[in-house]
Amino acid sequence: MKNKFILPSLIIFFTFCFIIFYNSLENSNSYIPKDDFDTKLPIFNSKDFFSKKEISSQDLFVDNDYYILNIWASWCAPCRKEHPELMKLSKNSSIKIIGINYKDNLKNAKKFLNDLGNPYSTILIDDDGTISIELGAYGVPETFIINKQNKIIQKFRGALNTESIEKINLILK
Repeated sequence: MKNKFILPSLIIFFTFCFIIFYNSLENSNSYIPKDDFDTKLPIFNSKDFFSKKEISSQDLFVDNDYYILNIWASWCAPCRKEHPELMKLSKNSSIKIIGINYKDNLKNAKKFLNDLGNPYSTILIDDDGTISIELGAYGVPETFIINKQNKIIQKFRGALNTESIEKINLILK
């Protein structure tokens, strides 16, 4: 008599588990931040990459009409891929490129810059990722275009490419 109930019970149990797991596949719990353009750049403090002096974002974003804020790391393969594009952008004297070095080993980050060049006018250290989170980033690389009112007017997730460089150049005109 026990055997008559075991098989149907197992079938019901596995069917129930299958339905639960199948339904959970359709519900994404992924965090995707909003692309809120025209939002004010948050005020933050960090250390300068080379001098280790404390710097406020209020002191960095004051002179130019536009800034490019790029979050990068030496361990990030897409950062290496986008680096030549940043080097080209750095030749444009009408903008400043500010780098945020994200959760990186400083020795490796310096080697990265020595090998590939330094497109940044200033580099800030984000040891624990707090600054990047405040900016609404959820990965590296991410690039923000900031106007002289300190508003984020464009955001690029992932490595910059030809299309994103064209968009940047249109903004800068």
